[in-house]
Amino acid sequence: MDTKSEFTLIDGKFTTEQAEQVLIALVNYKIDFHNRQDFSNHIRFNDNLEHSKKRVNQLQETKLEMQDMIKSLKLSNKNLVIKSTITVSIEL
Repeated sequence: MDTKSEFTLIDGKFTTEQAEQVLIALVNYKIDFHNRQDFSNHIRFNDNLEHSKKRVNQLQETKLEMQDMIKSLKLSNKNLVIKSTITVSIEL
């Protein structure tokens, strides 16, 4: 079994509106994931949430940067090419 695998998640050309929908949906999903995990782990195990809170803040900043970039491109009538590869490796 390989210790590292790659999967293509996104590979295409998008209008600014489509790009915004795809990118923001991905970031929102990750934010929601962290919030759900935090709540669950805090309730069940009284876990420290600092790492996840920091990650949610980073994701929210990323979301704002993406929105700003897309907003500045909306009037240009240009398509955006988005490529995203997920790399999964086994921790040794």
